[in-house]
Amino acid sequence: MRLPKFTAIIFAALASVQVAAQPMERVPDRSEGEGPFPVLIISGANMIEGSGAPPTGPVDIVVEGNRITAIHGGSAPDEVRARAGRIVDAQGMTVLPGFVDTHGHNGDTGKASQPAYGYKLWLAHGVTSVRGLSFYWGPDQPDLSDTRRSAANTITAPRLFPYAAMGDKWEGGAIDSEAQARAWVRWAKAQGYWGIKFFNSLEPAILEAALDEAEQQGLGTVAHLAQPGVQRVNARKAVELGMDGITHFYGHFESLLDNNALPRYPQGYNYSDEQSRFGWVARLADQVVEPGSEEWDEYIDFLVESDVTLSPTFNIYSASRDVMAAKNRDWHARYTLPSLMDFYAPSATNHGSYYKDWSTEDEVAWRKFYRYWFDLTAEFHRRGGRVTAGSDPGYIYQTWGFAYIGELEMLREAGLSPLEVVRAATVAGAREIYEPRGEAPPMGTIQVGKLADLVIVPGNPLDNLKLLYGTGHTRLNYDSGEIEQVGGVRWTIKDGIVYDAPALLEDVAQMVEAQKAAR
Repeated sequence: MRLPKFTAIIFAALASVQVAAQPMERVPDRSEGEGPFPVLIISGANMIEGSGAPPTGPVDIVVEGNRITAIHGGSAPDEVRARAGRIVDAQGMTVLPGFVDTHGHNGDTGKASQPAYGYKLWLAHGVTSVRGLSFYWGPDQPDLSDTRRSAANTITAPRLFPYAAMGDKWEGGAIDSEAQARAWVRWAKAQGYWGIKFFNSLEPAILEAALDEAEQQGLGTVAHLAQPGVQRVNARKAVELGMDGITHFYGHFESLLDNNALPRYPQGYNYSDEQSRFGWVARLADQVVEPGSEEWDEYIDFLVESDVTLSPTFNIYSASRDVMAAKNRDWHARYTLPSLMDFYAPSATNHGSYYKDWSTEDEVAWRKFYRYWFDLTAEFHRRGGRVTAGSDPGYIYQTWGFAYIGELEMLREAGLSPLEVVRAATVAGAREIYEPRGEAPPMGTIQVGKLADLVIVPGNPLDNLKLLYGTGHTRLNYDSGEIEQVGGVRWTIKDGIVYDAPALLEDVAQMVEAQKAAR
């Protein structure tokens, strides 16, 4: 497979460990979860149904097979309860739609040789759907087989929606013409991919042809507009050409430069040196127009009017503003594999492990960068733009599942209200995945007829999103004087199958302990 130059550079970075590692292990057949049941009732919970409506409850939610068939204020009728194969007692708890992670990866033997590690962590945090960008890099990987096995519920995994990176996975030659771009898109559709992730390595005319073909084929499109190609295609240009979504921050600030047509790079800058790349990118905030200026507002209006979706993935870069905090998160000791901690450590080769000599000045620059990035995203959302929640896990001290809840907290920090955060995490993500196909999503809200994808958590996450972390929330009990852990997802329901979230976390903890023992 021959790739365009800059695409090849990016693929090489992302797959740097996997290239030399052993083949991915096969995900074992499912042994966890109970159901689906002819009748399942989630009883007594307060409900946050996902569209933005306020909580209501208590309710009884009736599920038959994998579909919600009734929602009763108070208790379900006795005759319905008598038919239930299982009643989940959720009194004092909150039930929400299953979460949708719009930016997932899960394939690198140097980090975690068993993909079930990531899948179980996602489910343990209430994530019932994941869009893979990509799940695995390169040909002959189990993106599609994992997708089919998850759809059949023969593995313990969220719903999987595989995207392929443009030009990856096939043997049809370089993407160097409009005809080749269209051929690759048709090939990806025929293989079973749901969409395409673009790095901006293509000439604009070739990119436009690929985007046009993707629209015809009903494939979603999302862009990571990396610096090597942003001089040709920034976020404004990509959206003009027909891009459905922009992930990360790339391309936005290059669309808002104040006094220059191109970014100003410092002496000695080298994109291939990731400390140089990521240390510099935060300084881009010093080169753009001011938030609230006429140019800033015009750009946000353009994005909203173009109906593009933003999946900012704030959390994946959060170590840049406090690396010591990131490497000492509560969950690392028990739930992060030693091999993953090795990958996270400063490295000259591992993608994202770029803080080889990370300074206070770097962190201060990133904190300013986040203020601008938060402002852009929140204002886009306030004006009607769609924002979704993506975690991009497995890099920069961001472990699966935990990283997703961190993203929800950062959406809140950016300015979305708690209800808006839940909407971003549920129906907004579902719509981003299904709209390119011209279909209404079958999940994302708690409604009669929708798929039974649900998350049940003690307490009210609108009051405290930390309740969603697998490690729970630490607080002082004023009555007993004891420090206690509260929260943590109790049950995740996917397709009517009830998963015990703490049991999934215990499975992960055993994987970690086994690797420690083997070392």
